[in-house]
Amino acid sequence: MRDRRWTVLLVRGNHESVRQFSLRAKDFRRWAWGVGALSVVVLGAVGSLAALTLSWFGVIGSARPDAALVAELQRLQGEVGSLESTLGELQGRESELRVLAGLEPLDAGVLAAGVGGPGSGTPDSNPLSAVDPELGGQAFAVEYDIDALQRRARVLLESMDEAGDSLSSQRELLMATPTLFPTAGRLSSGYSKARMHPILNEVLPHPGVDIAAPAGTPILAAGSGRVIRAGWVSGYGQTVEIDHGFGLTSLYAHASKLLVRTGQEVERGDVIAQVGRTGTATSTHVHYEVRQGGRQRNPLNFLLPGTFN
Repeated sequence: MRDRRWTVLLVRGNHESVRQFSLRAKDFRRWAWGVGALSVVVLGAVGSLAALTLSWFGVIGSARPDAALVAELQRLQGEVGSLESTLGELQGRESELRVLAGLEPLDAGVLAAGVGGPGSGTPDSNPLSAVDPELGGQAFAVEYDIDALQRRARVLLESMDEAGDSLSSQRELLMATPTLFPTAGRLSSGYSKARMHPILNEVLPHPGVDIAAPAGTPILAAGSGRVIRAGWVSGYGQTVEIDHGFGLTSLYAHASKLLVRTGQEVERGDVIAQVGRTGTATSTHVHYEVRQGGRQRNPLNFLLPGTFN
């Protein structure tokens, strides 16, 4: 089964090439898995520390620690090692996700999360030191390691949440960006700041592209958004205009039939109209425009590779 993939486009101006990078569906699954695994690490560390603390209270005041406590301490030492390994793997995934999300990597100092320094205590501060100094030192080391794991896990969890938010935002931008060729047809006239108008016979800007196609051919929404105009426009004939958010709008003119209404939400690829020659037109075609920040842009600069030849 092929992995679903989203391609994010970065478009600057009319004549600059499109920059792109891809996001796979499994990147989002990886983020969700990482957050869940980090939660397990935090809970495991807290549970281990609680179990060890309860064991301490059972031997304070005794002449010596019992074998069960020694065995528990050894088990926790092994568990700490396992948690450190898991956390190391998660840290690697967190770094990959930050790159995919377009975020700077976490600073090593941030990852250290303030472990150590004033307030960390000493081996003598552990209650077991009064019973067995060597065992007390080992218990202090386990407590210290668990505290460090908890701190690192919390930092990574916050970082992965930030990356997840960024990935979601990028996916929304991709789905909204008008990246589809809006109909099955032939490019008959390109974007231009000055061309000879075929009817008026004077040089005028052409703020979009014309796509020749048979009457009735479906016209598709090039990106997701909300219909802000669906009706007759002087010169354009039957027209649909979509607000995609992020400062992007697209317009589809000369349709024979409109299939959406103003205020309707549409998804990328939805059929919104049918090709016609209403308004000022010499043949059946779609006049297609894209605006970014209110300024006219070349629609071809937004198309995904392979959607137009």
